[in-house]
Amino acid sequence: QVQLVESGGGLVQAGGSLRLSCVASGSDFSIYTMAWYRQAPGKQRELVAGITTGGITNYADSVKGRFTISRDNAKNTVYLQMNSLKPEDTAVYYCYADVRSGSRYLSLWGQGTLVTVSS
Repeated sequence: QVQLVESGGGLVQAGGSLRLSCVASGSDFSIYTMAWYRQAPGKQRELVAGITTGGITNYADSVKGRFTISRDNAKNTVYLQMNSLKPEDTAVYYCYADVRSGSRYLSLWGQGTLVTVSS
């Protein structure tokens, strides 16, 4: 069974930075696209940033220039460096991955990590 586990959330003042990490663990699996989503209270979950196996990235307009997604394929880990944080970035951040496990293709989610940005 493959799992995604996030870490790195917390409370930060506006203008500050945080780095989120998400590691995939299990046996006999391959990871393809990885991404970060977020869900603020009362709002739908939205894509923040995605990255392919080859390192091609895409970002939501609201975070372009402030957030950077990266991955370490050897460590099965994806990161989200968040700079110049704003109160509107407050949300639960979820890691997402397209995974092949054995003969199955799965869309996996992490449990979420809370990011709170105070003004």
